[in-house]
Amino acid sequence: LISMGPDRATEAIRKGLSMGAHDAILISDSALIGSDALATSKVLAETIKSGGFDLVFCGTESTDARMSVIPAMLAQRLGWAQLTFAGVVKVDVSGNKVEIDRMTDAGVESMSANFPAVISVIEKINEPRYPSFKGIMASKKKTVTTKSLSDVGVSAGEVGLATAWSVVDDAAARPPREKGLKVEDAGNGGDKLAEYILEKRIV
Repeated sequence: LISMGPDRATEAIRKGLSMGAHDAILISDSALIGSDALATSKVLAETIKSGGFDLVFCGTESTDARMSVIPAMLAQRLGWAQLTFAGVVKVDVSGNKVEIDRMTDAGVESMSANFPAVISVIEKINEPRYPSFKGIMASKKKTVTTKSLSDVGVSAGEVGLATAWSVVDDAAARPPREKGLKVEDAGNGGDKLAEYILEKRIV
């Protein structure tokens, strides 16, 4: 696992380790505050270059910015093939090849690439395993290596808010969900439900 963020990111990393990952790298540096996707891809790419990897798997998007650009940026910086929005992944280790199926409005697209490659997967790629008690205990003994920018060969002047091409102007908590209507059916439950649907303009 490779992640970039504050020290508290180790909590999420430990969960990944408890689900089967062998070890992890966290790039954490105060100079990273305010970094955009370009800087993020730079830091991750430099970290990957030193790892000797054949395949890099990414989620399609993060849960905060939801820009969906990091996988493509990584592939460009690394000079690797990229396969995106994979719903099925088949790895041929002996043939140094990976194949994916991608679901589209027109049907299923199948494509392949030789190692090394960057693959982004959709949320429905699989059913994530739940961390077992054994896995949770084992994760505490697994290594999470924390690295600074200098450790991965990136200067502070290449990242951070000052170099960002996109900036978050504001962020706010999601408003609380409105309470629903609880109908006690005394014979007129259907009428009340219909009135509620019309009032909310659901249909």
